Amino acid sequence: MTMYAALLRGINVGGRKKLPMAELRALMTGLGYESVQTYLQSGQAVFAAARGDAESLAAELAGAVEERFGFVVDVLVRDHAYLRAVAESCPFPAAELEARQLHVTYFSAPLAPERFADMDPAAHLPEEFRLGDRALYLYAPDGLGRSKLAEALSRPRVNKGLIATTRNWNTVVKLVELTDPAA
Repeated sequence: MTMYAALLRGINVGGRKKLPMAELRALMTGLGYESVQTYLQSGQAVFAAARGDAESLAAELAGAVEERFGFVVDVLVRDHAYLRAVAESCPFPAAELEARQLHVTYFSAPLAPERFADMDPAAHLPEEFRLGDRALYLYAPDGLGRSKLAEALSRPRVNKGLIATTRNWNTVVKLVELTDPAA
């Protein structure tokens, strides 16, 4: 069995794409996943699966959500080793920052630096970003909601053709904990 986290993009935000977590857990259990649990209301689920890989599990879950709830939702699935590596590779001093200041955007594929070629990093200081393995780390000292850099990074020219979903640092760390097979 491999432990995974499913990251569902854009559910339960602003009254749109409502997906009760109890119903998501039941749906996932019905798909044959084990040890299913959800974290918060914003689209994180942890589960164990003996079959498939991250991409096929994401496609299966996205299809089941569409069939059951009637809307399309982007889903990324990542295993514990990947989630741990992303947290351990953080280029910012996470222990010294508030969780609201540090975010990770997970992507469905690697990010080519060319996507960011026309961005002027100095124009957004003190906000900063760094690229990782299918991830982007964002330091936004005033929080994500006020971040001009986050707004620039979410434009279609930056993430065209990719699934992208962002989590704050508390959630990043919690998903590492919840997917740890030794826990």
